[in-house]
Amino acid sequence: MHFHKLAVVALSGLAIAHPGAHHEHDPHSVASKRDLLRNSRRALDLCADHLEKRGVNDRARARRAAIMKANEKRAIFSRDTDKTVNTSHHSTLQVSANTPESELFSKNPTCILAPEGEVGPFWVNGELVRSDIRDGQPGVPLILDGQFIDINTCEPIQALWWDVWSCNSTGVYSGVQSDVNGNGDDSSNLNKTFSRGIQKTDADGVAHFKTMFPGHYSGRATHIHVIAHTNAHKLANNTLTGGHISHIGQLFFDQDLISKVEATHPYNTNTADITKNIDDHVVIVETEDSTSDPFFEYALLGDSIEDGVFGWITLGVNVTASHDSDASYAATLTASGGVSS
Repeated sequence: MHFHKLAVVALSGLAIAHPGAHHEHDPHSVASKRDLLRNSRRALDLCADHLEKRGVNDRARARRAAIMKANEKRAIFSRDTDKTVNTSHHSTLQVSANTPESELFSKNPTCILAPEGEVGPFWVNGELVRSDIRDGQPGVPLILDGQFIDINTCEPIQALWWDVWSCNSTGVYSGVQSDVNGNGDDSSNLNKTFSRGIQKTDADGVAHFKTMFPGHYSGRATHIHVIAHTNAHKLANNTLTGGHISHIGQLFFDQDLISKVEATHPYNTNTADITKNIDDHVVIVETEDSTSDPFFEYALLGDSIEDGVFGWITLGVNVTASHDSDASYAATLTASGGVSS
């Protein structure tokens, strides 16, 4: 099998919460999740050869290698719970313009990403369609490369809209004014858009972002939120309308990578306690009693962490699923600025 990382999105109703939230697991939901994961595994086995024969994986490897070479050393931006969080997703220790593609990208990691979760308290409605979401924020540059596969047809999902958001290097989300999000008295944060954006997948189901590696805040491990919009279209004001949400989830990074990032400025100015992956309740829910592996595979863009990180993942999505009712937003970005919900 030649997937860099293949994740099938399960459709159970287990909740993924945010700071301070805890939920009892319903045994029926867990049983349903396990059944669906087993069915998804069979779907994965069928999809792997299909995508390899169509050349989708080869094109993805070549595209990622080209990005790595183009951005070498430029700061423009690499189971059960215990096993998953202790598995290294580092593609290679050193990357140069001459590094073979076979060494850059692992050919056979296979995982199932589950379950579906709550959107959390910091999603903003009306985010802009754009690939560069840095907005001048300080920190470690990060390229995110995502590929989406339809688990029902084994085909890349073209024209899916990948919606991402995360906190900045000191643990603050843009676009939201809240007492649990930095300075709760700072209304100007409503008008900020850093680390938020939406991108449309191409013919190979691929989209990517230039962002900054997220920091941390109390009670949560370092993570990035993801929503998959299907059958939507872009308006003249560069926002989305219509369609439905086929997936809501959160993705993570290796702990040793996080530690290296957190040792740099301005991450090291954040006095909030760091929650490790092994202790994060969302990581536990997404990986416990399953073969889920919701971690980015990655490579470094240069000799030091400050040069940047390239992270990638392939997600299997059930495009017939709809989770619109689970996606409440904290604010709306309008032409006149942000408005709290």
